[in-house]
Order: sequence, then structure tokens, then C-alpha cells
Amino acid sequence: MESPVTPPRRGGLIGFAQKARANWLLRHQHPFSYWIHLIGIPLAVAGLVALFVIEPWYWGLAGLVFGYLLQYIGHLVEGNDMGEWVAVKRLLGLPYVAVAPRYQTRPNQPAG
Repeated sequence: MESPVTPPRRGGLIGFAQKARANWLLRHQHPFSYWIHLIGIPLAVAGLVALFVIEPWYWGLAGLVFGYLLQYIGHLVEGNDMGEWVAVKRLLGLPYVAVAPRYQTRPNQPAG
């Protein structure tokens, strides 16, 4: 029987999307960071598309840069590294903060 709290595990694209969403929510727990990302991500994606579609091109660049700036500010508030930096740092063997320390769960320690 499936737990009412955890979604059922699925394979393929649905399973990947569920895992990616759970990871994203884990990394964006501060309300300001969460909401600023809901503005910054679509703005950055629209800016990237507009960079190649709209004339003059600098409107697309402005959307891309401003969208990423909003996400950067969100991660400063959250206290963790941006996802792209986590991947680069992981590849280079550098230390990174995927989940802000204040939101990390610690295993139960025995009392005494």
C-alpha cells in the first residue's frame, strides 16, 4: 500500500519529473526564494527564446540576465548554491551547498 504522503514511484518521464520537482522543492524552501524563482525562471527562459526571435536582440538578453539575477537573489536568501553552480562544482570536486543548512534534516541521535 502506498503512503498518502509520498507519491508512488514511477519510471520513465513521469518518474523523472516527480524526482526533479521534489529536488527543486527541497532546494527552494524559503518562501521568498520560492516565489522569486517562479518569476525568474520563466523570465530567463522567455529571454533566451527572445534572444533568437525578437529584434532588437538586447531585450532577450535583458530578460535572460534579469531572470537569472532574480534566481541568484533567491539563492542568496535561501543560503545555497544555484543549481548550475552545484553541477559545475560537483564536476570539479569543489565543495557546494545543495540544500541550505537550516533546512537539512539530521538523523535522530540517541538521547543521553
